[in-house]
Amino acid sequence: MGTYGDDGNSLVLRQRLRWRGHDAEIVRITLDDEVPDSCDIYTVGGGEDAAQKLAARHLSDSPGLQRAVSRGVPVLAICAGMQVFGEWFLASDGSRSRGLGLLDITTSPQASRSIGELVVEPQLAGLTQPLTGFENHMGATVLGSDAAALGRVLHGVGNGVPADPSAAPSAASTTAPGDSASTGASSTGSRIEGVVQGSIIATYMHGPVLARNPEFADLLLCRALGVDSLPPVDVPAVEQLRRERIATARR
Repeated sequence: MGTYGDDGNSLVLRQRLRWRGHDAEIVRITLDDEVPDSCDIYTVGGGEDAAQKLAARHLSDSPGLQRAVSRGVPVLAICAGMQVFGEWFLASDGSRSRGLGLLDITTSPQASRSIGELVVEPQLAGLTQPLTGFENHMGATVLGSDAAALGRVLHGVGNGVPADPSAAPSAASTTAPGDSASTGASSTGSRIEGVVQGSIIATYMHGPVLARNPEFADLLLCRALGVDSLPPVDVPAVEQLRRERIATARR
């Protein structure tokens, strides 16, 4: 899936590897392909309801990604990709689909679509700069006890709140580490965004998110390479983009 340009995340990862002297190949998986378990990093993008259901079915029938996750291979999941990795998700027509069970989350519709700039204060070790992206989704994602939020929303909606609270599991089963609420709000009442569990990092941020957040891209690359840090790469245009997007969100 990659409806909102999320394919760009793999391009960013490849280029940032090449700038450091590493060879890198992108393996694109379609519904006609078996999902390999041999990749060093996986990215899954967003998509509409029909594509989301097909992706969930294909990834379930061809569990190469699940085997990779069991070995700790890093995975980036965006929007519908995040929802597919959960226990279940509700489509806009009310139909319920089973997810892969890789993330302790459930997703049901919000009362209205979340569209616009999203700025997040990360709560993940290794990320020190605000994350910026563009959200466009109807989903409200509820975290369970094994999942943690990627960060706290500074501007935008993030994980959201279900339109029908009864669609979400009970609060006792949906408390994320460090959070006492069962929806998109933390114990302090602030909104949360994204999900972190094991080697998977998931977010509602498009953009593509890694083009907007080079520190985030390098964190994933460090995990894939098994190193603590990478030589710096100076791309002034990226910093200008970040300043413009964050300024736009704050206006």
